[in-house]
This record gives sequence, C-alpha cells and structure tokens, in this order.
Amino acid sequence: MKRNGSRGCVTRKTRFGSRERDWLKGDTQRGCVCLYGGTVDPQPPASGPQASSTPQTDLQLVLCSTSTTVEELCAQRDGKGLYVQLHGDLVRRLDPTERPLQMVYDYLAAMGYADPVRVQQEAANSDLSCLIRFYSERPVNADQQERTLLKGVFSVRKGKSQLHKWAERQVILCGTCLIVASVKDSLTGKMHILPLVGGKVEEVKRRQHCLMFSSAGSQAQTYFVNFDTLADYQRWHRQASKVVSQTVSLVDLSCYSLEAVPEYLFYSQDITHLNLRHNFMSSQGPGGLLNLPRFSQLKSLNLSHNRLGVFPECVCEILTLTELNLSCNSLQTIPVQIGNLQSLQTLSLDGNHLCTLPEELGGLSQLNSLGLSFNNFSHIPAVLERLSAVDKLAMAGNRVESLELCTLARMSHLKNIDLRLNGLRWVKSESMETVNQVTQLDLRDNCLDSLDLSCVCNLETLHCQRNQLGTLTLSGFTLRILQASNNRLTTVNIYPVPNQLTHMDVSQNLLEYLPDWVCDCRKIEMLDITHNLLSELPSRLLNSLSLRKLLAGNNRLQRVPDLLDHIPLEALDLQHNKLAELPESLFYKALNLKYLNASANALENIPPSSQSEESLSTLQELYLTGNNLNENCGALLVGHQNLRVLHIAYNQLLSFPASKLSKLEQLEELNLSGNKLKTIPSTVSSCKRLHTLIAHSNHITVFPEILNLPEIKLVDLSCNELTEIQLPDSLPATLQELDLTGNSSLMLEHKTLNLFSHITTLKLDQKSTATAGDSQSASTPWNHGYSEMSGQRNKLCVSVLAVDRFGDGVEACYGIFDGDRNEEVPRLLQCTMGDVLCEELQHSGVDKVYMSNTFLTSHRKLGMAGQKLGASALLCYIHHEPSDPGGYFSLTVANVGTCQALLCRDGRPVPLSKVYSLENCTEEMERVKLSKAIITEDNKVSGVTCCSRLLGCSYLSPWVLPKPWVHTEPLCSQDEFLILGNRALFERVSYQEAVCTVQAVRNPRAAAKKLCSLAQSYGCKDNIEAVVVSLQIIEDSCTCEPPVSTTEPRGPPPAHVPVSMTPGPTDTAALSSSSGVVSEFNSETSASEVGSEAGSTASDEHPSTGPASRPERRCSLHPATTLCGIMVPGSAGTGTHPGLFQRQPSCATFSSNQSDNGLDSDDEAPLEGVISNGSKLEVEVDIHCCAFQIRSGAPESPKDLDLDKRGSDYPNGKMRRQNSVVVSATNGCLLAVCGREIADLKKSPSTSSLFGKKLSNGSVVAPEDSHNLIEVALEAPKKKSGYFTAPAQQDPEDQLIVPPCLEQEVREQLRGQSPLVSGLPSIPPCLKDPVWDHPHPPAFASSLVPGPGPVPILQQEVYDTAL
Repeated sequence: MKRNGSRGCVTRKTRFGSRERDWLKGDTQRGCVCLYGGTVDPQPPASGPQASSTPQTDLQLVLCSTSTTVEELCAQRDGKGLYVQLHGDLVRRLDPTERPLQMVYDYLAAMGYADPVRVQQEAANSDLSCLIRFYSERPVNADQQERTLLKGVFSVRKGKSQLHKWAERQVILCGTCLIVASVKDSLTGKMHILPLVGGKVEEVKRRQHCLMFSSAGSQAQTYFVNFDTLADYQRWHRQASKVVSQTVSLVDLSCYSLEAVPEYLFYSQDITHLNLRHNFMSSQGPGGLLNLPRFSQLKSLNLSHNRLGVFPECVCEILTLTELNLSCNSLQTIPVQIGNLQSLQTLSLDGNHLCTLPEELGGLSQLNSLGLSFNNFSHIPAVLERLSAVDKLAMAGNRVESLELCTLARMSHLKNIDLRLNGLRWVKSESMETVNQVTQLDLRDNCLDSLDLSCVCNLETLHCQRNQLGTLTLSGFTLRILQASNNRLTTVNIYPVPNQLTHMDVSQNLLEYLPDWVCDCRKIEMLDITHNLLSELPSRLLNSLSLRKLLAGNNRLQRVPDLLDHIPLEALDLQHNKLAELPESLFYKALNLKYLNASANALENIPPSSQSEESLSTLQELYLTGNNLNENCGALLVGHQNLRVLHIAYNQLLSFPASKLSKLEQLEELNLSGNKLKTIPSTVSSCKRLHTLIAHSNHITVFPEILNLPEIKLVDLSCNELTEIQLPDSLPATLQELDLTGNSSLMLEHKTLNLFSHITTLKLDQKSTATAGDSQSASTPWNHGYSEMSGQRNKLCVSVLAVDRFGDGVEACYGIFDGDRNEEVPRLLQCTMGDVLCEELQHSGVDKVYMSNTFLTSHRKLGMAGQKLGASALLCYIHHEPSDPGGYFSLTVANVGTCQALLCRDGRPVPLSKVYSLENCTEEMERVKLSKAIITEDNKVSGVTCCSRLLGCSYLSPWVLPKPWVHTEPLCSQDEFLILGNRALFERVSYQEAVCTVQAVRNPRAAAKKLCSLAQSYGCKDNIEAVVVSLQIIEDSCTCEPPVSTTEPRGPPPAHVPVSMTPGPTDTAALSSSSGVVSEFNSETSASEVGSEAGSTASDEHPSTGPASRPERRCSLHPATTLCGIMVPGSAGTGTHPGLFQRQPSCATFSSNQSDNGLDSDDEAPLEGVISNGSKLEVEVDIHCCAFQIRSGAPESPKDLDLDKRGSDYPNGKMRRQNSVVVSATNGCLLAVCGREIADLKKSPSTSSLFGKKLSNGSVVAPEDSHNLIEVALEAPKKKSGYFTAPAQQDPEDQLIVPPCLEQEVREQLRGQSPLVSGLPSIPPCLKDPVWDHPHPPAFASSLVPGPGPVPILQQEVYDTAL
C-alpha cells in the first residue's frame, strides 16, 4: 500500500484483520481514514531521495464511519486536532464537528465516482493522499518557517564603535524589522527594533559568519550579529537581503496555511502592505484578525481566499486602509461599518455570494475601483450612482439578464463596463437619451441576439464575441476597436463612418459581403473576416493605405482585386478559398508583405516577385500547401531572398530547380511533402540556416545532402522510396529528429546506425522476414498510423497510445493526450492508462462505468505530477458488446479536455467526443461559475486553463474535474476510419476536410502525417498530433480455416537470444522471446532528469529456421488464441513483421556486451542491426498493455494448447517461476519473459503494468505485426523518485502466503474451481487486498517450450503486479 510518489509504506501493524474487514464490508458508510504524522515535509520534492532512503512516515489507519466527527477521532486517539491537505497545497485545521470520512466521500463523488462500494474502496487507497490527506498534527515546513520568522540566541554588538561589547541576545527577524532583546531572556526587558526596509545588510569579513544590519535614514542604527554556523548565516543573510531591497514596507505571508500572523510581526509598525492571501485566518488569538488594527500605518490588506464566510468587521477599524481585497471568501453580506473606511480607494469583492450592497458604501468618496465580478447580482447596484469616483463597473459572471442603457446614463462616472458571462439577453434604451461617458463595453459570452448601441455615442472599444448576434448597430464617432467574432452576423451597421477604427474582428459569422463603410475607414490596420461567406473583396479595401493585416481565409473568394498602387500590407491570409490565381502585381506593389498564406486554393502559378531582375521583396513566410502548383513555380520564388519559411506541400511538383533553391539562402523551414519529387537538389546545402526539412509522402530515392548543414534539427523523409543513405563522417550536433519510416526498401548499414546514435528521435522501419505467422496481423479488422509535430515549440507535450490487439479477444485501444505546456502528464497517462482500462474491464462491463473509472483512477495515479499539471485525454476502445460476443463491434469513446474523435461513416464525419472548454460548453461554463471560480478575460479558469475537465490539475478542483464524457457507437460496414486529434489539429482542419484528406490518402500513417502537415500550413504553431485508424468492419465475414493436422516431426524449439537490458544504473533484467525484444519502462524516474548517454545501433533477431506447424487461419470474429495481444506459444508459427523502428530517449538499455561481436552462445551469425565491435546498444521497444507478441515453437503436446486456452481464466497479476520463464497474468494480459532477473521486474511498478516506456516525443505504439515500433534512446530519466514512482503497488512482505501445511488443500480447491495441468510443482498463494478482501484469482504456470538443459527448481514467489 505504497503512497504514490511518496516515501514510506504501510507496515503490517497498519493492516486490518478479518474482523475489521468484515466490519467494513457490512456498510458502505464505513471506512478508514489514513492519518499521517507531522514530522516530515508533507511534499517531498519530485527529485528527492527514494522511499527506501528516507524515514518512514508515521501513518495510521483509523476505522470510522461517515458520521464520525473530528472530535470523536481525537478523543479516540488522545489527539488535539486533525488537519487536512488538498492536492499537496495548504494545510487547514479541521473544525471539531467536521467528518473526515464524509469529506473523502464527498470529494470522490465530486470527482465522478457514483458507486458507493467503489467510493468506499477508493477512500481506503493510500494513493489518494496526493489528492486529500489528513494529518494528526500540523506538518512542519522548514522553508515556510524561515520565510515567516527567524529567531535564535547569538552574539550581538550594537553600533560600529569598538566600545560596545559583544553579548548573547535573543535576535528575531520578522516582517520588516530586526528585533534584539535587551537581555538574554527575551520574555523580559526592552526589545530594540531596527527597521530594515531601505537599509543595508552586509558581510563582516574580519569575523566569521557575521552580518551587519543597518537601518535607513540619517539616524541609522547598526547591529552586528555573529552566527554559530554557516547555515544560520546564509539563512539570515538571504531573508534580510529580501527585506532591505524593498521600496515599500511590504510583508508577504500568502499561501502559508496561517491561522494567525506571528506575534512578533506587530513590532514592525512601519508595515504599509500586508498580504495574507490563501491562508485560513481566524478572528481570535494573539495574531488573529481582531489584532490587525494594531498596524497603525497599514494601507493595503489582502485577505482573499481565506474561507472567512463572514466579512471581518474588525477590518473596518483600520482607518488608514486605501486598498482592501476580500475576494473568494464566500461572503454573503457587507456590513454597514464599511462606511468608516473613508480613505479606501480599491475594494475587491469578487468571487463571493453577494447580491446587495449597503447604502453606507456610497459614502466612500475616494473609492475608484470596485470589483463585484462572479457574485450573484441580478442588476447593477443603485449605490454605484453615488460612487462618483468609480470609473469601471466590474460585474462579470453575475446574473444580470437585462441592461437598461438609461441606468448607465445616470451613472455618469462609469466609463468601462464589464458584463461578460452574465447570461445577458437584451440591451435596450427606452428613451432617446444618449450615454456619453461609456467608452469601453465588454459583453462577451452572453445570450444576445441583437445589439443596438447607437446611443452610446462615445464608444471606443466593444467586445461582443460568442453571442448569437444577428444584427449589430453602433455609433462610429469614436469607435477604435470592434471584436464581434463567433456570432451570426449578416451585416454590421455603423454610422457615421468610423474614421478612428483600427482593429476589427468579425470572423466566424455569416457575412456575404463587406459593408461599404469598411472601405472608407481611414485608419484601419487589422481586419479579420475569416470563416464567413464572402465571395469577393472590394478593390478599395485591398488598396487601403492604412491596412497592414488582412485575414480573409475560409471564405468563397474566387479572385483578389488587382493592386493599383503601393500599399503597406504586411500580412495576408487567403487560405481555403477558390482562388485560381493571385494578382500579378501582388509582390511588387505590396513591398512590405512579410506573410502570405494561400494554402487550400486552386492556384496553378504564383505571381513574379518583381517586374525586373532586381527584387525588393521582403516576404519571409510563404504557405502554398494544397494547390495545383508545378515545378515552374520554383523559378518565381527566387526573388524572395528573405524567405525563411516555405510550405509548398501537396502540390504537383515533379522536381525543384536546383539553381533556384541555392538562392534561398535565408531559408529556415522547408516543407515539400505530398508532391511527386524523386530527389531534393544537392543545392539545398546552400541553405545554411535551414533547420527543418519535411518532405514525406514523395518518391524520393536518394537521401538529400542536408546532414552537413550546421543548424539542421528536424528531417522527415518518411513514406518515400529511399534505398540507401550516404552520410558524412560526422553528423551535426543540432540534429534532434530523423524520420525514415515508410521507406520499405531502405537498408541501413551498421556504420550508418552508429552515426545516428546521438539523435534524440530516430524513426526507422524494423526489417524482418514475413512468414506464415503473418496471418495474425490480418485477424484484426483495423490498423493505424499516427503523427506528431512539435511546431514552433521547443518540446513535444503530446503523446499517443495505440494498441491494435488489446485484451483477450479482437479488441483495440487508442488514445491521445495533450499536456498543453507540460510533457510529464501526457507521458504518465500514455504509460498507465491502457493498463488501468484492462483492470476496470474486469470490474464492470458497463461502458460508462469502466470508462469513467479508468479516467478517475488514472487521475489518481498521476500522484504529485497531477497536483499542478494536467492534460486533455481521449481514449477509444473497440470491442464486442458483452451481450453479443460474436456480433458487431462497438466503439466506446471517453474524453476530457479538447482532444476529439471523429468517425467517418459513408464519407460523412460523425463526431464522437465532447469538447470540454469554457467557450464551447455552456453547461460547463455555468457549473464553473456556480462554484465561484474566477474566469479571466481569455476564458481560463483562474487564468490557467480553458478546459473545465482535465486529468491532473487537481489544485483547480472542484472547478476542473476528471470525469469524462462517455459515448458508445455501434460500428457497421459503412464505417471507414477513425480520426483522433488534439485541439491544435481540429482548430485548423475542419471535420469534413479531415475526412476528405484521409479518404484521398488511405494509408493511415501517410494520412496522419498529411493532417499534421496541413494544420501547420494553415497557421498552427503548437504541438499537433493525429491518429488515423483504418476500419474494415465486414458483416458476417468468417474466413476461418479448419485446423490443419500434420504428422511432421517436431523440430527443436527456437533458440532464445538473450539480450541484456539495463533499466537503470544498477538494475538489470533479461527478457527474451523468439521474435523480438521487450524493454521495461521504469516509471520511477523524473522527466526533469533526462540524460544524454550515447547508444549505437539497434538489434533484431533472426526468425527461427526450424520447422513449425502451419498456423490456423482466423477471421476477425474468431481470432487466434491470444491474450491481450500476446500470441500464446503454439498458436501460430514463428516470424516477425515489418514495423516501426523509432529512436527515443529511453531508460532501458539493451547491450551486446555478452559477447564481443553481437553473437550469443547459441547464435551462428551476428544479429541484424548489432554492431560487431561490441559497442553498447540502447534500444527501446514500445509496448503498452503487454500488447506484443511472443512467438515460440509449436506446442509440444495437446496439454500445452489446453493450458493456453485456459490461461485467460486467471486475469490478475501474479508471477511464477518455471523453466527460467516467468508467466504473468497482468491485468488480464499474459507476459512471457526470461525470468532470471524477475526480482528487478518486481521492483518496478511500471514493469507489472506496462513493459513499455515513456518517450521523449510522447509516443507509445504496440510493436505488433502491423506496427512493430522499436525506439532507441539517448536520454533517460535516472532517479527513481518523485511522481514517476506511480503507480503504487503492494510490498511483497505485506502479502498473505499460503503455509505448506495448507498447500494441498488449496491445490484441491483450485483444481475444483478451474482444472489445471497436472503435475504442477506448487500452487501460488492467493493475495488479499491491503484493506479488506478483494480476492485475486490464482496465477498459473505454463509449460512453455523448455530450452535444453535441466529444469530449474521452481521457487514459490508471488509478486503483485496489479496497479
């Protein structure tokens, strides 16, 4: 019962006996509370020491019920109180009447758990401590104490004169002052106060560990303090230096879990700014709120997020206050005493439950800023009419459904009105009275269907995005900025012509033409009219002398008007129109043009860059993807000598003129994908600044001369016809990614692979010989391809999970994870989520239940990583319905965040997911508002994320939840393929375009790459990921052949080729199979500690040449004997299949150091891909959910087949040793691996759940027949600590072992339950749940084909491999 990412384990004395377990089973309202001691830091750093090297956490399991109060628990334990910590954040003292177990149940219910029994089980899981944890005493945080208060007895001397003597005195540094006691006992005598703000703290060089503290001003005082140790000296110096550097007397005690301020703080009477945000301040006590008026000079007080519940009236006695922040305190009312604060200028009351304001508030004549956002006001408070100094009405997120403009007219002092997110339905003026004072109006995210603001005659800025506006009428006298996107506008009426208008955004509307007044605007600089229905652009608009940025993509434009004169246009977006040509004079009339995007049109040529040989073009970015351009356009690009980015993918280029390419010397990024190129000119070596070359999906046969470029970083030549690579003697150190997949004829020498050893990400096809075993690859009616691109980001924060053979039958699992700005959470989800799904499928067959629980459990297993970081996630599970195992397939989709799934049915897109962003989901926006979250102007929860549901980011609970949307769609023969993509993909590529793109390509890998390339060419700068799953769902197409009986003599079993694997610096594990290599991913590593060890090449094994029985051919409805994607030995012949070879940072190292030439003792020839000089080899095999195949010889006897068929009866994770092979039933999957180092496998939680790895580019693809992905790695997280220790598992010492005296009885019982092969040496014991009974089925032993030599003695060892 190990805590996820934590230190200690629950010892035996914290386990429950049978009596306690029976008591817990009797009622779901009973449970246990885990109480932690307060002697250790509650949050060890992620890179800290391992659990084995740290002190044991004092943990107790306390039985109780949901009605048990804190007072009762304390009485039972003789304790003084209990504390709760949420998400590793602040620690709060619980009230005596609060009920800890009920708090846990409520927390789990809010997460999304519905079944009371499951809630009871989850509440007892110690992994939950990263989300909610109870302490029996307040935990000690040394860092917090240091920043709050420093004190000690040191040698002190006052003044610079040598006449003063050194004396032992109590010295205190608190707030802004140094406090020195006049006598050694600080409780008596006078205290000397030395203000430090603006003063000095200096090192005294002639004395060791001595500091000189001086105050500011002409009457400065000085104290010398001699510290005992270097640690004290550094601590005091660091803290005092912060104080003296301040320009104001500010004390920041935010986020310290304080109930009261330190009593010594009241000696700092010069404090003017006190920040107590995010604490749990109480009124009583020496340092409580009642004593805050003792600060005689306090001007600014921040008490936001303190769970006050009631307005602290004592604050109204601090008459010097000019700024008061009481946001997010669940306040219901404001007391009348607020009128005492006559100096108050800023009052923040956002995020409360206010619906009225007292009349006394109107007497605050100096109040100029009043925050009332996210409260419960249904109208604008009348008291605002008297607050003449307030110029901004901040009332976003309230319940104002109607706005009378005459009300604003009476409040003549209000200039800025913020009423976004109010559910506003109408704005009207019943009189002709004008509103002259309002200059800025924000009405975003409301329910307006029409808006007439013609009476607001001085309006300068209007935001009205995301309404349902059909008409918009404005006054144009002073209008400068108009933001009206995402509406239903067919026209915009503005009178008079807005001559001050500079920025206008009317994208995502229904405009069929532009109003005439737009062309008359004299100062317009930016115009966004994308995603409308425009069929033409006015000539006067394009010839405007002020327009600098014109975005007119996704319309119906058939031509662009000619340019009559030189124009200042700098950016022009014309993508997704119907343009056959561009204006002839475009480039030599628009000399300032730096960005042009004309992708997805019908262009057959491009205009010349100039009328003469000399070009003045300043064009830097040119996107021409998806047109009909041919090689003649190359000559026309020469004039753009400043070109940095050129995307000319998916055109009709047969070649690219070599002489022309050499002149593009400034080129940095070149995309030539999807053409008909057979070669890339050697003159590409003239582009010395080129860092990205993407040329996939061509007919290139010769590797281009780009590896001598000094800045090259990424080269993608996948899906071509490469046959060989000529390399220089050394590669540039800058090269980070090389993709050569999809080149079926490419042969790489060992020297070439050795040169590639330093590349972070190398993707190659694994070569193998196809045999009769290939029939297995045809047994699944689907196959997939995927692509990921980092864009202009310096890291890849997306990851992919793809398993074509998942579970016991013909099933599949696909997932994508997008961490936005973090890469840790996507990797963790990639490595654990498939296994969690396997586990949940054993507990429930209801789609909404097992999918929801998979997401919620994965959220918990993120551990400390999920406290502050999060990710969007989407999981697709293809399966038969439990009620009809032989019938149609069904597709169950679950998602949180913005990742989406799209099914193509009869050529039409069928969305299967739900986008959980605040802008797209009205009910989620309302839920978040009701929970009083602060939603910033960019529609992000607390300014962090636009998603209302994520895995991780638990510190944003209850605003952001992990509960997924779940939908099941029956599949039919009309379903062609499935597309999974993240937000960045579907923001740029529409559903219909995505479907048409995949239909035109068909190959899943090439289709996924095309989708990502299109999104980049359309302007996406973020990480992009796409997965394409081709479906061949055929009705009643059983193609099984009867088993072929043969009398051929059995040959010897295939020789196992052991390959050394080093998961870490000291741990080793040898894994072996007849067809490939299996690597272990050690999840106990930190993503921040990625090394850069050099590897050499990759190895593969030759297929067995011995005779094997012909495999039985199967169809999609009657698959071969497999368990979770693992070919049971004997069910098919040997052989390997082509797949993907990908080089990635890995924590698994395969080494050929067992022999000096890549040969093992039983080999007669070197392994393919192994260097013959014995160099170290790092290889990573991408395996998820054990979805890899282990092919062995045919079964020795019918018993073997019998046992194989029965193997699925034992789905849970246990291991046994037999014949040097460990057979593990892990989460419904079978593993067959070499067992000589099984102890190391037992140590790693990820071994039991994954046998795979997180990758630097975030990809996990099962190495199976259709997609055998191997990754070779350089960088590997080394330390086994922090949040990569998830998922947790039991320690072997805590498991229940069957004694020898009961072994025979257990054997008979098990034989009665499920017949086993006779002659088993021993029966493994059953395991018990660490809290109460959840019996796991027993493991089984299989007589796999033994190798030569004596059979080793079977040891009775049981390792828990369950998550």
